[in-house]
Amino acid sequence: MAIGPIELIRQATPGQRRTLLAAALGWALDSFDAMLYALVLALLIRDFGMSKTTAGLLGTLTLLASGIGGILFGFLADRIGRKRALMASILTYSVCSFASGLATSIAMLAAARFVLGLGMGGEWNTGATLVAETWPTELRAKAISVVQSSWAIGFAVAALVAGPVARYFGWRAVFFIGILPALLTLWIRRGVPESAMWEQRKCPKECNAIGSSLGTASRNETSYVSTKFSGIFRAPYLRATIALLLFNFFCMFAWWGLFTWMPPYLSLPVSQGGRGFGVMGTTTLLVVLNLLGMFPGYASFGWAADHLGRRKAFIIYSLTAALLIPLYAAGRSPAVLMILGTIVAFFGTGLFSGSGIIGSEIFPTSLRARGLGFTYNGARTMSCVAPLVIGRVGQSRGLGWAFYLCAAGYLLAALMTTQLPETKGRHLE
Repeated sequence: MAIGPIELIRQATPGQRRTLLAAALGWALDSFDAMLYALVLALLIRDFGMSKTTAGLLGTLTLLASGIGGILFGFLADRIGRKRALMASILTYSVCSFASGLATSIAMLAAARFVLGLGMGGEWNTGATLVAETWPTELRAKAISVVQSSWAIGFAVAALVAGPVARYFGWRAVFFIGILPALLTLWIRRGVPESAMWEQRKCPKECNAIGSSLGTASRNETSYVSTKFSGIFRAPYLRATIALLLFNFFCMFAWWGLFTWMPPYLSLPVSQGGRGFGVMGTTTLLVVLNLLGMFPGYASFGWAADHLGRRKAFIIYSLTAALLIPLYAAGRSPAVLMILGTIVAFFGTGLFSGSGIIGSEIFPTSLRARGLGFTYNGARTMSCVAPLVIGRVGQSRGLGWAFYLCAAGYLLAALMTTQLPETKGRHLE
């Protein structure tokens, strides 16, 4: 029988609930801070006199840094613990969002967004690893999907905040609000338990009691032998590492190319290649897109992956997004753009829940945070060219035409899915 979100929470222990909440809030607030740039991009273009190419370059720098940050925080999480690394990543992106509001030049803004990207990249793999190592095998996919779905909530809240705040107080005030997620670290420090798997791996002799309480999968970890980062490039992980890296790359190129430029695409005047819906009209469209598209798309993937298998779910979601984006690019009316945009967001965003699911099931505890960091945030580094490429093509051919490249990205992701292993039902090892 299918397990709903409420039943999922009921089956969890108090510690599991807290780790799930911490990872979900961290990811939602990551989304909140990261997407503020896209939501005020039209204003930044106006005030700094930026071209679409320059505006895209700043988005590219953030993504480049997120890839670097994911790998760095992956090392950090494997050394000092999942919880501490999660706190450090949240503090990094919160402080740098505030610093973005102080920028008086494009160079200052670029520097702030680059460092913000380091924290943005670090939050995902530390939070996903913490949940994967805390929740049991039969609930892991659903729990990680819940975490991933919180990105849509953060995006929706950012849209609700950015629209009116930018209208009445300017874009700087929007960035200043981005400091608020730092408060979350106070609760994480006191209320969230560290991964018992990580603690057992770190000190197997002292943690035998913890291992016995975690079941077979965790007891296997007691025999842990230190493994270098290069282990993800050796048998039996090499093929899966490369396949997951490329799958994430194609998906992220498509997603960041589309959703970085969607807000300005909707709000810019028709004479500048947009749809002319204005700030408030764009805010409405984006809130609907997030709450009715992204959020259920994220949350549904875990259930689809458990019923259909990881690979079949990937193929269905990525192919559907690839087919619908050209129709979205051809849309003109708000109703058409809202309906098609919501469906594209459901499938094109929902599949990202699968990366944390399948990645946590491929790599062992000694490499899990680094493996997830490399395949997810390494892909972010590779996909950092997406905002720049879409902005450059949009400058010369129009953003609607540029979005066809995003459709191609999802199509290539579907092809890469065939090279991934099927990990449904696999115990962590």
